[in-house]
Amino acid sequence: MSPLFRAYTDALHETLLSAQVTTAGEDGISMDEGMARVRAAMSVIVRGPNKVMFIGNGGSAGIAGHMAIDFSKNGGVRSLTFNDASSLTCLGNDLGYDQVFAKQVEMMGAEGDILIAISSSGESKNILNAVDVARARGCFVVTLSGFLDSNKLRKTGDVNFYVKAGAYGFVETAHQAILHAILDTAMGWSAETAMEQPTHPVS
Repeated sequence: MSPLFRAYTDALHETLLSAQVTTAGEDGISMDEGMARVRAAMSVIVRGPNKVMFIGNGGSAGIAGHMAIDFSKNGGVRSLTFNDASSLTCLGNDLGYDQVFAKQVEMMGAEGDILIAISSSGESKNILNAVDVARARGCFVVTLSGFLDSNKLRKTGDVNFYVKAGAYGFVETAHQAILHAILDTAMGWSAETAMEQPTHPVS
């Protein structure tokens, strides 16, 4: 292994291990507790009519789309994302880009749904607006953010995952890893079967 790649992966490892989790009241909780709270909300979803909504811009939109299909196909958790080009361009043109997710949450969201909001900076207005609508509708809100620890998004969710890094690659990789960890552990992942794909639907 080259020294440069080893240094990069070591830094990424430390970034993941130092991720912080807070509640709506900004109380710090452990990563395990934060993941457990999201898993508990997911278990309610699979027993009823509700769903998980993922939102994000750019690379975070890619994570949102990836995780929405994984949550649905692998975990059996009804999930969707709002990244359809026709929807984004219609709403962006008619209402402004800052409303492209908020309007879709308004149209599609329901009390008891989960909104997972992903933003590297935690300052994207369209993400923050969507969170406001989701909270008004009685959704359980999960946020994933990075960059500055003062970012607005990390104070808005019921569970907030914050990655202290200024590089997009580190923040985005950490966000995806955290979401995979939530889903995989909800599907029965354990240290004993670490290299095997978990297959139990979320219950």
